[in-house]
Amino acid sequence: MTTLYGIKNCDTMKKAIKWLNENNIDFTYHDYRKDGLTKEQLTHWIDDVGYEALINKRGTTWRKLTDEQKETINPKNALLLMLENEAMIKRPLLIHQQKITLGFKPELYQSLFE
Repeated sequence: MTTLYGIKNCDTMKKAIKWLNENNIDFTYHDYRKDGLTKEQLTHWIDDVGYEALINKRGTTWRKLTDEQKETINPKNALLLMLENEAMIKRPLLIHQQKITLGFKPELYQSLFE
């Protein structure tokens, strides 16, 4: 099973969804905001790829944090921040064959589904 996680109004998400549909890839879409995330899900992702990889440092949510919050980020407070601010999680997050892939590039997705 393939699951795509993210926020529907994100341009990169729209590109990933379009690519998956155009390539006839069956997937389930999970909207962070609408469907929520559990502490267990996020903990698993942090254990798998690391909290640093999951945080979208280019987004406005990260930029709105105080300098102190940014400088003292660690696995525990990163988990809490991402649970409170889903937009802080890098997207799209694709789980295919139990492997997490962050971001979208057509050639990357092509290699995943060959």
